[in-house]
Amino acid sequence: MLNNILRILGLILIAIAIYLVARKSFRSANTTVPGVKKAPSQKKTVITLIGAGVLCILFSLAFTIIPTGYTGVRVTFGQVEERTLNNGINFQLPLIQEIVLVNNKQQDIKFNENTISSETSERNTVNFQGITVTYQINPQKSAWIYANVTNYEAGLVNESLVASAIKTTSKTLSPNDCTNRSIIEPKAKDNIQKSLDEKYGPEVVYVNKVVINNASFDTEYDEKIAKKQQAQIDYETQQIENKKNIEKAEADATVTKTNAQAEADAKVIEAQAEADANRIISDSIDENVLRNRYYETWNGQLPTTIVGSDAMSSILISPESVSTNSSAVDTGNTSANNTGNSTSTTSDSNGATT
Repeated sequence: MLNNILRILGLILIAIAIYLVARKSFRSANTTVPGVKKAPSQKKTVITLIGAGVLCILFSLAFTIIPTGYTGVRVTFGQVEERTLNNGINFQLPLIQEIVLVNNKQQDIKFNENTISSETSERNTVNFQGITVTYQINPQKSAWIYANVTNYEAGLVNESLVASAIKTTSKTLSPNDCTNRSIIEPKAKDNIQKSLDEKYGPEVVYVNKVVINNASFDTEYDEKIAKKQQAQIDYETQQIENKKNIEKAEADATVTKTNAQAEADAKVIEAQAEADANRIISDSIDENVLRNRYYETWNGQLPTTIVGSDAMSSILISPESVSTNSSAVDTGNTSANNTGNSTSTTSDSNGATT
């Protein structure tokens, strides 16, 4: 920018000097009246202006400002210096040396017009379109690039190199991976970097990213892929359904088992409770309890028979304990006996009555 300003300023000063010379010549040519003075000479002014203009132009050619993101390469009579110039003001000999700027920023090169045809690992034809490669020149290698690569701005990363790297990549991938950008793009980047290193040497050009906008197969293969994908979807759907059924069956089995266990536990608890109750009852029954039970249920009639030798351990048999048929027979016999003898009483040595 400063170079251009100085050049423009130098041209303006030279133009002013030329204007003054022309005006002086015009006035002198038109002054022919005797006794009239000619226009004063402005020779010094003209020389000063021309000199200042030339100096401005020469000074503008004596330096170059290298902006951020660029490096400079100094060329002397066509000979490229190996040392790379950094950012800032760098001086040169006017008309003898030249400083060329080399772009070291990230640059995109796009291949949109041609289609790259290749194959997958399964020998399926695949076509790649809309490829963009983002690369960057190593600043330390700028002078080498300028000296050794013809038309480096357009041909440093060329289409044939990129196509070869992508073909190499696709032949190692399955059809599904060839259409998966997260898989093919990093692998293509690595192969392009490898090709550039083989061509220019390591650490000369860096490949930062590769973008492949479209990867397509022929119509027949697309139909096969669609059927395969649908089959996969159906399979996964069936697997999900089977899993749901298995989980439901397991849940039902768990519920049934839990209910059965609860029912069994309840029966055990009930049986245990009943056993404990019977044990308590059994432990609490003695002769006094039995006698009290008997007295509680006695209807006031005296027993007719006592079985046992000891009154404390005797069993009292009442008429109600005799069966119905026996009762009927005994009733008839009793009536006949009562007719002859209304009462028969027998006393043993202990005073028991029979």
